[in-house]
Amino acid sequence: MADTKYIFVTGGVTSSLGKGIIAASLAKLLQARGYKTTIQKLDPYINVDPGTLNPYEHGECYVTDDGAETDLDLGHYERFLNVRTSQANNVTTGRIYQSVIEKERRGEFLGKTVQVVPHITNEIKDRIQILGNTGEYDIVITEIGGTVGDIESLPYIEAVRQLLWELGDNNAIVIHLTLVPYLAAAGELKTKPTQHSVKTLMESGIKADVLVCRTEHELSDELRQKLALFCNVKREAVIQSIDASTIYDVPNLMLEEGLDTVALQKLALPAEAQPDLTQWNQFLQRHKNPQHEVKIGLIGKYVELQDSYKSILEAFIHAGAENEVKVHVEPIHSEFIDDKVISEKITGLDGILVAPGFGERGIEGKIDAVKYAREHNIPFFGICLGMQMSVIEFSRNVLGFEDANSTEMDSKTTHPVIDLMEDQQGVEYKGGTMRLGAWDCELKDGSIVKDVYKETIISERHRHRYEFNNKYKQQIEAAGLKATGFNPKTGLVEIVELESHPWFVGVQYHPEYKSTVANPHPLFVAFVKAALKYKKDKAHATMA
Repeated sequence: MADTKYIFVTGGVTSSLGKGIIAASLAKLLQARGYKTTIQKLDPYINVDPGTLNPYEHGECYVTDDGAETDLDLGHYERFLNVRTSQANNVTTGRIYQSVIEKERRGEFLGKTVQVVPHITNEIKDRIQILGNTGEYDIVITEIGGTVGDIESLPYIEAVRQLLWELGDNNAIVIHLTLVPYLAAAGELKTKPTQHSVKTLMESGIKADVLVCRTEHELSDELRQKLALFCNVKREAVIQSIDASTIYDVPNLMLEEGLDTVALQKLALPAEAQPDLTQWNQFLQRHKNPQHEVKIGLIGKYVELQDSYKSILEAFIHAGAENEVKVHVEPIHSEFIDDKVISEKITGLDGILVAPGFGERGIEGKIDAVKYAREHNIPFFGICLGMQMSVIEFSRNVLGFEDANSTEMDSKTTHPVIDLMEDQQGVEYKGGTMRLGAWDCELKDGSIVKDVYKETIISERHRHRYEFNNKYKQQIEAAGLKATGFNPKTGLVEIVELESHPWFVGVQYHPEYKSTVANPHPLFVAFVKAALKYKKDKAHATMA
């Protein structure tokens, strides 16, 4: 019997069914039963990583402690499991081919013709087993991106077929996530797309062990029986995944359906103990029964696609539950901020978060939002580019440096208060060359952040190429915008706070990446608390 068991999650009929959430929910249940579990994502696109992808293409790029730029599903894995992921948890076709081609160039294949089978599939199998071979995990769940039948996914499906055979019975199973659509005209759910999807999978030599059926309506017992018969799975292995009000309901829904029990039985693992979801359900209870509400503006330039700021939105859910507050996030497109938007949308906010991003589009709108927050004492939180915008706004409107800017936006500015980092000079390749991953930050006594973190040295994840220009530090601090956190090795300014403001914090790093259900990020918790205080103070002032 293998030491580590493997669960593969494939998708059929259509994309965006939520394989990542199902994988994370199953992992949560297995973890709550005491099994050491991790999840990895195999992405079929040829990009080496999502680092160079536009957020409109692929949602946010999630960054791990070890500096891997990864798929946003890894964020779900960390938020659900409260376990850190790494480079090994996300593999793309680009990385697979890059590795195989490098081996071929080094002569490692001894003159053999390099082919998809066995060379590409062997590389995929090796990557799948990296985490399992560490001995740290009882179960490794592998989510395969895309949809069964896609040309891009074929090498992955073939690698899974080989692994199922190599690992042997009870050591690996396949969970197939599919759609059971409801036809309003006929007034019924249809199983045919699922049947075709399972057939496509079988044509590749893989039999689904478990069917997870995404649906808007309850699956009848008769329909489940039909799916079991036509798709060659046990009746108890037909699992309903009905639309939920929040993704955090899904572990409980999967528990009710017995997904974890079926998986453990098929892996020949004990399933007697019930999962301990006490802490999870306490979070859900707070999340669903808020005592207060706040409205926070998310100022960004990719707001049309929610996934662009996925980790920020989820961090607000965690911080909201911690404060027993419902956080209404108002997405505001920075490219279109003008006096009308400020009067109609921004004036009614209880807090303003200026989001990360790259490039000059929408920059002036972000600066206007910072100015409004600064002048009206609205709680302000700037992340990465948002922090840089706060420095530029302050330099322009308080110090009087009218053309103050980042050299990313204006290479000819006479006041480059944000400038390219020294180690980024002359970098031509865009992929994987930014300051990435976990870096230390030392916090100053008496600062908001020191009070929030209750620590002197913290570690946070980065993804940036430009930084606060220390040549302007003395002037900026003298005028009241204080550097309250810096990297102890490089002297890089990581955090700025406005002295005369109730809650004004800009951070160069990405705190949203580390917020989980079990550990809501303290900065988000403090920001939501400040927004609630601002709202209450405003209400009292109005009544007075």
